[in-house]
Amino acid sequence: MKKILVATEKPFAKVAVEGITKIVEGAGFEIALLENYLQKEELLNAAADADAIIIRSDIIDATVLEAAKKLKIVVRAGAGYDNIDLVAASAMGIVAMNTPGQNSNAVAELAIGLMVYAARNNFNGSSGSELKGKKLGLHAFGYVGKAVAAIARGFGMEIYAFDPYVAKKTIEDLEIHYLDKVEDLYKTCQYISLHMPANAQTKKSINFDLLSLMPKGSTLVNTARKEVIEEDGLLKMFTERTDFKYVSDVEPDCKGLIAEKFSGRFYFTPKKIGAQTSEANNNAGLAAARQIIDFFVKNDCTFQVNK
Repeated sequence: MKKILVATEKPFAKVAVEGITKIVEGAGFEIALLENYLQKEELLNAAADADAIIIRSDIIDATVLEAAKKLKIVVRAGAGYDNIDLVAASAMGIVAMNTPGQNSNAVAELAIGLMVYAARNNFNGSSGSELKGKKLGLHAFGYVGKAVAAIARGFGMEIYAFDPYVAKKTIEDLEIHYLDKVEDLYKTCQYISLHMPANAQTKKSINFDLLSLMPKGSTLVNTARKEVIEEDGLLKMFTERTDFKYVSDVEPDCKGLIAEKFSGRFYFTPKKIGAQTSEANNNAGLAAARQIIDFFVKNDCTFQVNK
């Protein structure tokens, strides 16, 4: 019998665990839970006889993969998967997957909420501005970008998108302005919302040269990863452009300097909360369980992120 380990330092909601259990046991597999663990050794021990692992933000590095002698697949319940050592997984013949789209609406609602918060001057009682009629640039147009566009349209925003991996027709069919140069996105839009993963191509790609192109009174919204921001450039932008605001659900390493010098022009959530809704929590967990079952039963690798 295949054993599926749910290893979550920050557990799924009870309803999600119940749903995962129902899917796993309904397929004739065994489920094991490791929740609220404090030491990596607990994860290593639990993974030793697991055929599959479901995680959230838990770190699956080479040490964990080496300890899991029977492991065939690990699924990150969520979109980002930089907490899995993909190189090591590939070298060991282990499939790594994510669950794209399951938390898209949760992240999109947060992105729009951050825009409203910034537009209203952090709700400090002063006169702010409206999103209606403003130009929104989506830097990357995957599941979350599409969800942000749908909500922003209801606010009356004019929407633009840049994504070198998405066809022009796909974007324009949704009545969104397609831009083939990232510089044009930043030149055009008062609001830029980031939705790319953190990888070799994107890390530190959002730099001063790009940010300085933004129109007067612009706001950068980051519900992606802190690693995509080049922080020296971010600090320079804050210094040279007193009209610039930055809101994010991931604190930059330079948070202290920003808080000290640029009060009222930023907001960072206490921790990364983009996907932290009960609905997203449930959707991602159930999707992870289904993907593992399909992998073992049908050899389905649709959402594999390593090769």
